[in-house]
Amino acid sequence: MVVGLATPSGRFSRRPGAEGMQPLEKERGDILPAGGGLGCCAQHALPARRLSLCRAEGFATRVYVLSDLHTDYEENMAWVNRLSMEYYANTVLLVAGDVAETYKNFVTTMKMLKDRFRSVFFVPGNHDLWCRREGGSFLHSLEKLNALLDVCRDLGVETGPGIVDGVGIVPLYSWYHESFDKEKDISGFRIPSLDTVCKDFHACKWPHELSPKILLLQELCPEKRMLFYPNLPKIIGSDLLETRLRSIHGVRGKPSSCHVFGHTHFCWDAEVDGIRYVQAPLSYPRERRRRMNGGTDWLPFCIYHGGLTDRLTPCWWSDYYSSNKRDPDNVDLAPWVAKFYKQQR
Repeated sequence: MVVGLATPSGRFSRRPGAEGMQPLEKERGDILPAGGGLGCCAQHALPARRLSLCRAEGFATRVYVLSDLHTDYEENMAWVNRLSMEYYANTVLLVAGDVAETYKNFVTTMKMLKDRFRSVFFVPGNHDLWCRREGGSFLHSLEKLNALLDVCRDLGVETGPGIVDGVGIVPLYSWYHESFDKEKDISGFRIPSLDTVCKDFHACKWPHELSPKILLLQELCPEKRMLFYPNLPKIIGSDLLETRLRSIHGVRGKPSSCHVFGHTHFCWDAEVDGIRYVQAPLSYPRERRRRMNGGTDWLPFCIYHGGLTDRLTPCWWSDYYSSNKRDPDNVDLAPWVAKFYKQQR
């Protein structure tokens, strides 16, 4: 999801690298046309919806970001329910995917968020499209996506480009592809295959017309040797998404905009090739218990308050790479990872 200062006309530019932001969807039918196929979602310019906050004079617009809510966990649902009804009343929330696995919990969560924030923007994550616990309610994951977008519309949750008091917000719809991973694989250890570890291959259902594999930047997660599952980079991004980001931000990026993402559960705030990338995940309860991202006192993170805010800190991994050069050629497993895997003979 892209956040940035909007162009005066309020129309996102179609020209790659132009000032402003490129449209991501003409209408939902371009994303999910009848018959279940996939169409081009950037063929026509789309005037962004203009929204305004009822702010007292002298108070600047505040935009918060949050991802990976996973409210199928009772602890996470309770955390959302504890968010203040007053403090966030005239603010914006960007939800960067993975709200809940079940449709019921998704609806409950989005209702609570809309009750607390004046404007809510949502882009779906992989868990939102899982069908394994829906009891056959959805023929496939694209049908479920349609249902999620329908309920967002009914609740007043934004799923398309919008401008809130001069702040342009562009949800990006995307999926990963393993060709995104261009770093050396870890060898010599019995590391489970993607089909075994990644539940998307079993929990999502796709129409027969779609290939099982649908064609970012690898600097947005730690090196493979430091990951508990070293093959994670194969299921976190795609070259097509990277191209889309560059067409919006420009080749060199813009200091007035940033890209908000979710999925990997790593607290992240770093600039890569001119683009600022921010991830503010609630994550799983077990991850919070070991304070993987420093707890939850800092969530949701305020990314914009009259202008883009300073870097989120501390961000353990992105802070590490701000002072340590990435070395993808080093494939020796870190000690805390190596103890989980047996060496191959």
